[in-house]
Amino acid sequence: MSSSSSSPRAAVLALLATIALWAYSWIVMKQVLAHAGPFDFAALRYLLGAAILFAALLISRQSLRPPPLRPTILIGLCQTAAFQGLEQWALLGGGAGHVALLAYTMPFWAVLLAWLLLGDRPTPRHWLGLALAAIGLICIIEPWHAIGSLPSTLLAIGGGLAWAAGTVLSKRMFRRHAPSVLNLTAWQMLAGGVALGIVALTVPQRSIQWDWPFIAALAYSAVLASSLAWWLWSLVLQRLSTTVASVSSLGVPVVSVILAWLILHEQPSVLEAIGIVFVLLGLLAVSGIGVRRGR
Repeated sequence: MSSSSSSPRAAVLALLATIALWAYSWIVMKQVLAHAGPFDFAALRYLLGAAILFAALLISRQSLRPPPLRPTILIGLCQTAAFQGLEQWALLGGGAGHVALLAYTMPFWAVLLAWLLLGDRPTPRHWLGLALAAIGLICIIEPWHAIGSLPSTLLAIGGGLAWAAGTVLSKRMFRRHAPSVLNLTAWQMLAGGVALGIVALTVPQRSIQWDWPFIAALAYSAVLASSLAWWLWSLVLQRLSTTVASVSSLGVPVVSVILAWLILHEQPSVLEAIGIVFVLLGLLAVSGIGVRRGR
């Protein structure tokens, strides 16, 4: 009795911890730019994260043999290199909460890409979610104003699109080859980390300040926000329903906006707040939480 009831409870705690770790990571990603360039930090974060995942493969005695290399590299370029590189770049000119919210528009782009690449046709519920998200994005971007933070906004949206592409490609990989989740994650993270390293070596950036704030930010991002949070997320997916797990995609940007407000004093405007509401309503529609709960 106690073991069966403690398993969902542990999964809920893991879900809450994952939300907190991923939400606060956006604050860390913004603050670390005072100590390092965006591509240097992103490359170090994911190369170190990949090393931790390969160590986990060894400890769990899983195979180190890579999945099919071409799709794995493509996933790494989208899901790690492009997503993290663009989002870290966007934080140079945009607020942490603003960028995090736009990055988590990923489910909308995933719906469209799954239609194009996998033949998964959107349902009326998906179209409703996309429409609500479009209204929200217009309110957040405010295209009628001067260019302002438009470059940062476009970079953040582009990162979300790259993340969606990596998600759809991963789904196709699992359908065709059924690799181990840990194995695929480690290899695609290595591929993306190497790509980010090449970019970091070729793009001029500020030099890294190897001080304690930078080391702490790197440790948090690589060990906690990447490796530990990924393990906790796997626990969530194993023990909770997809409906409950999908709530995390709503919780992370919401908590990020709140933390950015409290820690970085990034107070959203009234129109941005309205846009946030519309984007979250769109996410609810795409995930179908209300429909599934009713059923």
